Amino acid sequence: MAGKNHGRNPTEPWRDFARARQERRPFNSSQSHTISRLLKRAFDIIIATGLLFLLSPFLLSVAAIITLSDWGPIFNSHPRIGYKGKEFGCLKFRTTRADATAKAHVTVVGAIVRRSSLDKLPQLINVLLGQMSLVGPHAITKEELPRYGEHASAYMAVRPGLIGHWQINGRNDASHQNRVSLDVEYLSKWTLALDFVIIAKTLSALLSRHALLPRVDS
Repeated sequence: MAGKNHGRNPTEPWRDFARARQERRPFNSSQSHTISRLLKRAFDIIIATGLLFLLSPFLLSVAAIITLSDWGPIFNSHPRIGYKGKEFGCLKFRTTRADATAKAHVTVVGAIVRRSSLDKLPQLINVLLGQMSLVGPHAITKEELPRYGEHASAYMAVRPGLIGHWQINGRNDASHQNRVSLDVEYLSKWTLALDFVIIAKTLSALLSRHALLPRVDS
C-alpha cells in the first residue's frame, strides 16, 4: 500500500537508473535494450489484441449503454504525453452525462466502471496504436511534465502504461512523490517478468469483491 512507501527518497531509484545508463548495463546497452523493447511491444500487441477480442461483447454492451443513456459520445479523450514526448489522446469510457461539467454528474453505469477501473479498457486501443504499453509509468499531461524535473526524460523514454507499478502499490491513492519514485523504480528494474507480476496483481484486484463493489462511506 501507499503507506509503506512513506520516507522513500524519490531520487534513489533515479540514481540507480542513471548509474545503469552510465555503466551501460544491459538495461541501456544498445542490443539488449532494442531486443527488450521489441519483446515488450510484441507482448503488448498480442495481449491487447486478445483482450479486445475476448472482451468485445462486454465492451460493446458498455458502449451501447453509454450511448443509449443520453446519446452522447462513448469515449472521452484526454491529452497525454507519450513516447518521445509525443502528445496523444488517452481514451476512457465516458462516465459522466454528456452535458455534465462536474464530477457530481457521474452516471450509474459510469460509477460502476470507474470504481472498478473498467473505464480504462478502451486504452487497449491506445496500446495497439503504439501510443501506450500494457504496463508502464503513469501517463501525464503536458502541464505536469515540468513538475517531474530530472525524471521527465525517463518517462518519455518509454510508453506510458495502462497499468503500472504505481497502481499495485496503493492505486491512485499514492502521493505524487511516491508515484514518481515507483515509476522510476519500475524503469530501472524492468523485465518482462515484472510486467507479468504487475498484470497478475492488477487482475486480482479487479476481480476482488472490494474492487467491484461501490465505495461505502462510514
